[in-house]
Amino acid sequence: MKTVSAIENKIISRDTLIRLASGWKILGKKVAFTNGCFDILHKGHIFSLSQAAKEADMLIVGVNSDASVKKLKGDSRPVNNQNSRSLILASLVITDYVVVFEEDTPFELITAFLPDVIVKGGDYLVEQIVGAKEVMANGGRVVINPIVEGFSTTGIIEKMKTS
Repeated sequence: MKTVSAIENKIISRDTLIRLASGWKILGKKVAFTNGCFDILHKGHIFSLSQAAKEADMLIVGVNSDASVKKLKGDSRPVNNQNSRSLILASLVITDYVVVFEEDTPFELITAFLPDVIVKGGDYLVEQIVGAKEVMANGGRVVINPIVEGFSTTGIIEKMKTS
């Protein structure tokens, strides 16, 4: 029998992540980090998360807090609150842990635990990715996954408005 508490236990604080990450490093486990709003989970998110999970032993997903999403995306967002978004991400088998961050970017979170790999989806340049310089200076790397065309939260919201 599977319990929801196992899923909820995958949602951790920044301090817990820092503590766990130091143990993983001692054990020689590689840690990948990706982040986003993940407001309405779609095929593009699943592709990006799946690719990120292939890059290391552990996948940590940083989730923008509700206040952060509102600042970045506008007053009508998020559609789903941070608890719902975190729970959905934590329920995925490819996700090891989920951490909510309050800031506009995950820079403080990334520099606090320095993952081995930062994975982003999209048409970013490495120089534009928050924390990339610090992770690479620590011997890590950055991976940029292609976007799955035709899938975006904004597009889904727009489609819902016209249906």
